[in-house]
Amino acid sequence: MRAQTAWLVIFLGALAIALVMTPVARAVAVRVGMVDRPAPRKLHTRPIPLLGGLALYLAVLLALLLFEGRYNLPQLAGILAGATAISFLGIWDDRWGMRPLIKLAGQVLIAGAVMATGVTVSLFPWPILNLLVTLLWLVGITNAFNLIDNMDGLSGGIGAVAAAFFLLLAALNGQYLVGALAAAVLGACIGFLRYNFNPASIFMGDAGSLFLGFLMAVLGIKLRFPNNVAFVTWMVPVLVLGIPIFDTALVVLSRLRRGLNPLTTPGKDHLSHRLVRAGLTHREAVLTLYLAQVTLGVLAMFVAMAGALESYLIGGLVAGFALWALWRLEQPPFFEPPARR
Repeated sequence: MRAQTAWLVIFLGALAIALVMTPVARAVAVRVGMVDRPAPRKLHTRPIPLLGGLALYLAVLLALLLFEGRYNLPQLAGILAGATAISFLGIWDDRWGMRPLIKLAGQVLIAGAVMATGVTVSLFPWPILNLLVTLLWLVGITNAFNLIDNMDGLSGGIGAVAAAFFLLLAALNGQYLVGALAAAVLGACIGFLRYNFNPASIFMGDAGSLFLGFLMAVLGIKLRFPNNVAFVTWMVPVLVLGIPIFDTALVVLSRLRRGLNPLTTPGKDHLSHRLVRAGLTHREAVLTLYLAQVTLGVLAMFVAMAGALESYLIGGLVAGFALWALWRLEQPPFFEPPARR
């Protein structure tokens, strides 16, 4: 009961800090000129402050520093140091801009530093393969949340849903560190969504989306399942983070198919944009993706407790549906290829 009480206090602390700090960050952003201005590829029609990511960062950091048990702080030090570095990398990009390859190199360096503290997967008998998979996961999920931050409330809401399932899984498997971190992220996201849901009065920017994606990736690595085997449980974080992973795959494959650079090509070709093109409003598209993420979270809970046969049956069905969806979403009315000149 002690762990659940601590997690509740951390959650409420992060929620309260986010509710207070987000308007402050909004005012600071306006004052220093950190605003996202309208552009042809963007959905908003007026300048929107960008420093919401700073409020998210402070909510998570302060909630853990103020309310987390001191004996657990050494384990969090490396994670929070990496999250701090990735957040300030995003602030730099929001303020002054950064070339995609330089930003990617910075993410790789930060991921490597965090891996050196022991944040690694242990799926394979070969350490080098575990390190490569860990690096790919950390950098990939970090950027997946950056990419999915393309509509009011989407990245923050998906982050909240994922954090809620990580918190439930931590409670079921006695994972105190994961539970504390997930509770902080959940509270911070819900508090931020008060100002970021459509119509948003502030954006999280790269500072928030990179920070959120990095913490989601770490949660997926740190979560352990003492009553099941890694041969099965590797699917759990993949399902919990299924919507950002699918959106990234859709965008990358679609752009490569069209001969475009997936790293540098902007466009309204994300999953949320395609749902709007098919007739949903912005709010309906975001809520639909929330529901899809909840569905995947429920499947992840089942896989975490199931045997190999049942788990791989679920995994196979999800993978099959994802492949069909990748094909279908490239067709009208979800996507209209540009007319040839």
